[in-house]
Amino acid sequence: MRILLLNGPNLDLLGTREPHIYGARSFEDYLSELRMEFPDVAFSNAQSNVEGELIDLLRKSTGTYDAVVMNPAGYSHSSVAIRDTIIVIGIPVVEVHISNIHAREEFRHNSITGGACAGVITGFGLEGYRLAVTYLLQRATKAS
Repeated sequence: MRILLLNGPNLDLLGTREPHIYGARSFEDYLSELRMEFPDVAFSNAQSNVEGELIDLLRKSTGTYDAVVMNPAGYSHSSVAIRDTIIVIGIPVVEVHISNIHAREEFRHNSITGGACAGVITGFGLEGYRLAVTYLLQRATKAS
């Protein structure tokens, strides 16, 4: 299985950005653990602070990846364009949030993009990415 791990704004700062909310580990450190835990999955990862770049990466995922695990970060609360792209790409997308968006500021409680996804995982730290991959692998097994 080929999975794109796609991170939105400021997630390149994991490990240093508000560690009391996002933890003290970088995404790169966690990614190496994911690769060891799921050796049969071909992971690619990308991060962008730019909405249009995230949209382009999602659009290019069709035919290249079997699924996407995406943390749209702040764009989850504001981007109709990312939502529309998730709908049209034709592959499953699981939305992940490191923090529990429902326990934070009220404007974070609603995910515009989440409604277009196969599911949303929120509040389990970086572990949410592993949970998303596990779900996608189970989904693919049931489909075959």
